[in-house]
Order: sequence, then C-alpha cells, then structure tokens
Amino acid sequence: MKELATKIQAPVTTTLLGLGSFPETDELSLGMLGMHGTAYANYAIQNCDLIIAIGARFDDRVTGKIDEFAPHAKIIHIDIDPAAISKNVKVDVPIVGDVKNVLTELLKIVHKPATKEWLERVMQWRQKHPLDYKADEKLRPQYVIQQIYESTKGEAIISTDVGQNQMWAAQWFTYTRPRSFISSGGLGTMGFGLPAAIGAKVGKPDEYVFVLAGDGSIQMNIQELATAVVNNIHVKVAILNNGYLGMVRQWQELFYKRRYSYTRLVNPDFVKIAEAYGAVGIRVAKKEEVRPAIEKALHTKNVVVMDFLIEEEENVFPMVPAGKAIDQMIGSMA
Repeated sequence: MKELATKIQAPVTTTLLGLGSFPETDELSLGMLGMHGTAYANYAIQNCDLIIAIGARFDDRVTGKIDEFAPHAKIIHIDIDPAAISKNVKVDVPIVGDVKNVLTELLKIVHKPATKEWLERVMQWRQKHPLDYKADEKLRPQYVIQQIYESTKGEAIISTDVGQNQMWAAQWFTYTRPRSFISSGGLGTMGFGLPAAIGAKVGKPDEYVFVLAGDGSIQMNIQELATAVVNNIHVKVAILNNGYLGMVRQWQELFYKRRYSYTRLVNPDFVKIAEAYGAVGIRVAKKEEVRPAIEKALHTKNVVVMDFLIEEEENVFPMVPAGKAIDQMIGSMA
C-alpha cells in the first residue's frame, strides 16, 4: 500500500482499525478520518474525485451522512468479502480479492496521475485546520499520549478501551507499524483494553504494551490486573481519569446544555487497587509529573498503573455531529 500511494502520489487516510497500516510520519498520511478524524482528512474525502478503499467497510463513523459522503468521487472498493462491496456506500469499481494480491497486480499497471495541485490543496487544509489542543499548564490527555509516544519513540503497542480515551489514543499517538493499535473499534466494548493488552504482551513480550483506558472502562475488567501480575505480564496501564463517562458527558455538554445524567463517577483509589493486586501504582496530578511517571513505568519490571487526573471537561475534537456530513465538524480545531 505504501508503494502504491508513493507511486501515484495520493494522500492516505485510515479508519480507526486501519491505524498503523500506513506510517503517519509519511508526508502523504492524513491520519484518521470520520467522526473524530482530522479535519484535513475529512475535507480531502469530501472534495476528492477518486477514492481507493482498501478493506474499509464504510461504517457510519467514517461516512457521516451517507447521501452526502464524497459527493464528487468515484469509488474503487477492494475487499476479500463480496458481501462488503456496496453494502453501505454504492461503489463504482468493485474488486473482490485478497488485498496483497490485488495491490501487487495493481502496482504493475498504474501510472502516476497529475496530483501536484491536489496535494497542495490538501496541504493548505492541513495548515489551516491542524489537529490541536490547548497547550497550557493543565493536565490534558492529549499531552499524556504524546509523552507516551515520545518516551517509547513510537515503539509501543497501544491497546484502548472505549470512549474519549479511544479517540485520543487514535489521534495523538503517531502510528507507524501495522497491528500496533488494538481496539474493539465500533463494537464499543468497555473493558476491552486490559485483557487485549495482556494478550498482546504475551504475543510480543519484548515490546512495550500500553493500555489507554478511561476511569469508567478500566473498572469493567480491572480484576485482570491479577492475571497480569501473577503471570509476570508487565503491561503499563494509563488511566485518563476525568471523573466521568467522558464521551457520554461530552454529548450531554454539547447537545443537552450540560444536563449531566448518570455520567459522573465516584471512583476508587486506583493506586491502592494496583498495589492491592501486587502491581505498582502512580498518581499523576500535574503536567510536570507526566514524563517522570512514564519513564518510571518503562523501567519498572512489574505491571504499572498510572492514574492521570486529567481535565474533567476536556473534549475530543474535531467532532462530526450525528446526521451531518463529515466536513460539517464542530470544535476548536475544525
């Protein structure tokens, strides 16, 4: 895929579960698209004249309002499952086959189109609408994830739970390797992150494996700390603790005038819970404590739980509201 994108000089955007399939350090990478994707990826999709969809299923988090999705584009859809073709979005050129085989054959026949002006336009969107957050002295989750990336030099496997933590993990860790992002995707399985990370660490014992969890999700399967400790499976757990079921709270703030209903959490002491299981617990309440905590976790031969007390009402932006086209985003970055 990288060879194809480079040959035809086409920008690349990935779905949530496609993160890592194309290196986000590449100049052609637009990151993730969709409901919480980058603004420039969404603008590119909405204004392009051709989409080559490789294994994507065009779920509603990617398409937004379907009848306004990519209105100017012809769509080539490559998928091994014929039932997936035109299931959600009608495509112009269906190709059923194994992606590796299809792309190998495609590379033999494609020629570089004239994409210079298009790439310049995409770059203008990138410069005008960067992925960003408020860089102040408050403890913000985006900063935490960036510090995990920098501390590990990107050489880590990231496993997520569901909600804001999942989206921040998708946005703010720079993925360069296939299968380095593990998530339940649209299934929305709270509690997925810790058990999935344990499995990843067993499969890749020499890799750093981080769980990026919310304070709500982690409590769904927190007892699996015992599994990790007893079996010396040294995963590192980063709890983005905002005292809420964060994504539901965000919707209640933005669309229901902060009428918060059953989203406020009364949390236990996660440090004491970690210690009770025989793991190491670290509480982080200040921005300057983030990097030392991560470095300590990386050099500790044990399961480590880091409880990051982040800003309570931090939101995931950009955001495409329900029923809107993906270029109709809200939030400070769009």
